[in-house]
Amino acid sequence: MTELDIRKAICEAGRRLYARNLVAATDGNISARLGANRYLCTPSGVSKGFMHPRDLIIADGKGNRVSGDGKVTSEFFTHLAAYEERPDTSAVVHAHPPKAIAFTLAGVSLADCVLPEVVYTIGGIPATEYATPGTPEGGAVIRDLIRKCDALLMDRHGALTIGTSVYDALFKMEKIEHAAETLLTARLLGGVRKLGPEEVQKLQKVRESYGVSGMAFPCGQCACTEMEGGQTEGDDKLDGIITDTLEILGRG
Repeated sequence: MTELDIRKAICEAGRRLYARNLVAATDGNISARLGANRYLCTPSGVSKGFMHPRDLIIADGKGNRVSGDGKVTSEFFTHLAAYEERPDTSAVVHAHPPKAIAFTLAGVSLADCVLPEVVYTIGGIPATEYATPGTPEGGAVIRDLIRKCDALLMDRHGALTIGTSVYDALFKMEKIEHAAETLLTARLLGGVRKLGPEEVQKLQKVRESYGVSGMAFPCGQCACTEMEGGQTEGDDKLDGIITDTLEILGRG
């Protein structure tokens, strides 16, 4: 792709993120690797739903602006950490999918083996520790996990995905929020049934046979404290909240 093609792809991805409520106002950021020490990225303070290719800026590997009129976003250091840890990465998307963020607020993991299409493509969706937005802490907390996966949640702050192209990273972001919405609905309906080890192994073999690019995080690995019955502490709390809510609605 030419640089102009990548600029157009970033703007289109921004419009899709904004239209699907994966970002609000001027939230989120998108970047793409142009070459050695050169990255095309969305500028700070610009709505991702209303960008023009000429609005994008080029930054170097230290976060300095090389060209363009905008300001390099403070979140770009998180992108740089992803590029440094994953040389195979061509693009990074950071967004604020509301339902996925809600899972981190409730302390409920999205890393379980539940949805076949998610296990097949991106695996479990792990969450980082909390980091103050707009600081180098963001880059620090993603480094270990991004070596093992293409999609992760940032505690209380959003999600980050990487890919072989801008659209590849965008589609992984859409999968995160779709998974969160599906699992939330399942909980409201009564609970979540997890895939068994044999089914997960079959999905992994299918993934390998089709040569799916990227890294799928081994689902089931999360930092939550395991409780009896295979649920995490956050799972137990959320189920209780849902039960109480349904009882209140039933009384009405």
